[in-house]
Amino acid sequence: MTSPELPDNKLERHRFRARIRVAGAAVLVAFSVILARLVFLQLIEHERYQAQAEDNRISVVPIPPDRGMITDRNGIVLARNSPGYALEIAAAVRDVDSLIDDLSKLVAITARDRARFNKLRGEASNAKSLPIRLQLSEVEVAKFVANRYRYLGVADINVRMLRDYPHGDAASHVMGHIARITARDQASLEEAGRHARYRGTEFIGRAGLEASYEDDLHGTSGYEHVEIDAAGRRLRTLERWPAEPGKNLGLTLDSMLQRVTEKAFGDRRGAAVALDPYSGAVLALVSRPGFDPNLFVDGIEPENWSQLNGSPDRPLINRAITGVYPPGSTFKPFMAMAALELGKRTPASTIQDNGYFDFGGRRFRSARPGGYGRVDLLKSIVVSSDVYYYHVANDLGIDAIAAFMAKFGFGSRTGIDLGGEASGVLPSPEWKRARFQRIEQQRWYPGETISVGIGQGYNAYTPLQLATAVATLVSGGLMYTPRLVAYIEDRRTGQRTHVQPKLMRQVELKTEHVQFIKRAMAGVNKEGTAARAFAGAPYTSGGKTGTAQVIGLKQGESYVESKVAERHRDHSWFVAFAPVERPSIALAVIVENGGFGARAAAPIARTMLDYYLVGTLPAGMDNSEALSGEADD
Repeated sequence: MTSPELPDNKLERHRFRARIRVAGAAVLVAFSVILARLVFLQLIEHERYQAQAEDNRISVVPIPPDRGMITDRNGIVLARNSPGYALEIAAAVRDVDSLIDDLSKLVAITARDRARFNKLRGEASNAKSLPIRLQLSEVEVAKFVANRYRYLGVADINVRMLRDYPHGDAASHVMGHIARITARDQASLEEAGRHARYRGTEFIGRAGLEASYEDDLHGTSGYEHVEIDAAGRRLRTLERWPAEPGKNLGLTLDSMLQRVTEKAFGDRRGAAVALDPYSGAVLALVSRPGFDPNLFVDGIEPENWSQLNGSPDRPLINRAITGVYPPGSTFKPFMAMAALELGKRTPASTIQDNGYFDFGGRRFRSARPGGYGRVDLLKSIVVSSDVYYYHVANDLGIDAIAAFMAKFGFGSRTGIDLGGEASGVLPSPEWKRARFQRIEQQRWYPGETISVGIGQGYNAYTPLQLATAVATLVSGGLMYTPRLVAYIEDRRTGQRTHVQPKLMRQVELKTEHVQFIKRAMAGVNKEGTAARAFAGAPYTSGGKTGTAQVIGLKQGESYVESKVAERHRDHSWFVAFAPVERPSIALAVIVENGGFGARAAAPIARTMLDYYLVGTLPAGMDNSEALSGEADD
């Protein structure tokens, strides 16, 4: 029997040592890699990873600025910011419908709230969260807070400063409105290098003063470093750079005069502008109907937008600066001034007004059958003789008329501090050649000059242009740029930067001619076409009625108001100034389709002057209806 073979201990020891060396080398390589990685992370990449760690622990939260307030000349607040609780949903949430269904068990959420939220999601470009409900009650806030742990990172209650227009539609076209920043707005802000000012901001001025003074009203966003936990909950504020609040605007506007004028219009369509002739300060700027700017604050609802945008009364249109109308007989004082200044008439120049003017085979008729008999220049304004101005227009010619009227700003923008102003139409042969394409349409016909002389034909001006022209005339030729903002106030320092009156031009007019025209216009209110509207006025005033055709009449055709559709009836104009000695107010009023100027527009002008000069409120209105609310920052 053969004995078993003994193992070779020497060979085994060699193999074991080899395995030990390999394992040791592997361990050494592994530790070397770990050590190298540790050195790389701790020394070379330290700053980068420390920054990432800080980013995970610290959140940069933008602080939107508080928008500036807007007040009238007496400190009455017209636009302000009001705090309110809002339930907001993070913009990054995917299953929004399920989340809203869940939230509706705590807070009432209507179908209208959902529709508005979905609309905002499509419009907002830089919002981290969007409101599903605004103006929550304290009970609703308490219910949500008790369940907040269920919605961490997806929904929360935030305090929002919401734009508020405390007087609703009062001065709505002056205020304008704000709207949410769209992707197009964001692109424009980035292109202009202004996007940093809007971080965390969701609103921008869209119309009126809110738009034209956006840079002043908005302010600049701030930010803060906030320490958060793993769940994203705020633990403490580490550093804070406060936002720079927007600046306040103080207006030249007399908001009570504004309200008095708006109520005087009732439910009629039209516009009125009142100016200080010696500074261009806008005392009232009315366009009726108006709208409530509060509807736009957080996204206007489709029903409201449809009603406003689709209304035949066009409440969103600022008629005072964009509506263009033939001036009618309110043009005659300027025609009279042109005739005096250009030597075509003297105050004693007379004509025989038989109710018509024959020219070029056509008979231009007067509004008064049979005419006014013997008429001099003063009487031509007091009784508003069309025939007198047919003669004046023919003697002056269209070139002289256009050149003279241009000095008063007709056919040019005034430069008021509101966007969207129309330039109107001052007709001339040059204008007609540029306006029409066909050769036969470009020719200026002498008969067209006759119509221009009484404020008809191609004449078309805004109420603001007419008020500016009247202010220029009664101030002796001083044409100031109309302005709504009197000063801009820095809310941090309280320092006010006053907007100085800007003299656009000085029209060279002879003093005796100015005084004559003022006296003739005073006659209109004393014994002329506006005598009834101004009977018993405790102040001196001048004015001029105007009736502007909306549709043309055929040769020999008569205008019968009762047989014409309401929206095709003549417009009612009235321009005025007071006191006659040194006017402190000049104004223009138009009532669309209101008919004869003395019937519709003149009473509104009387109401405006009664309040502004002697403080008399119209019947049915008392001091309880006065706008109130003094500015407090």
